[in-house]
Amino acid sequence: MSRPGTERAAGIVSRGVAAIIDLVVAGLVVSMLYGAVAVTTLVLNPTSFRFPDLHVVFSTAVAIAVSVLYLAGCWMVSGCTVGAVVMGLRVVGRRTDRVPAVVALLRAIGCVLVPIGLIWVAVDSRRRSLQDIVFGTRVVYVRP
Repeated sequence: MSRPGTERAAGIVSRGVAAIIDLVVAGLVVSMLYGAVAVTTLVLNPTSFRFPDLHVVFSTAVAIAVSVLYLAGCWMVSGCTVGAVVMGLRVVGRRTDRVPAVVALLRAIGCVLVPIGLIWVAVDSRRRSLQDIVFGTRVVYVRP
């Protein structure tokens, strides 16, 4: 475990690319869920099969839930999402390398509902997003 403050904070470009990768991963999960519902519908009622309707409110709620659970789960377990692994990043807590479960969940909600908070990294001298400031987290490079 490294000492807090000794790591190099990640910048806007690497964090932005990681966020885009994570958006694609969450989109793939939502698509797989839709496919699972379609296949289940086909298996249960093959004679009158129709693809399930995409209701905007329900689809948005599912996408938000999947995104929040994906981000929070990854941050709680390892501090790294797929995008973070690709870009060599890790989310760490205020005093430790681990992000507490409640903090990870609240930070994930903040990142999904207020993604524009990432832009603050470009102007903050310590490269913190709004979510980092509010929840006391940091995003650091794990590779030298």
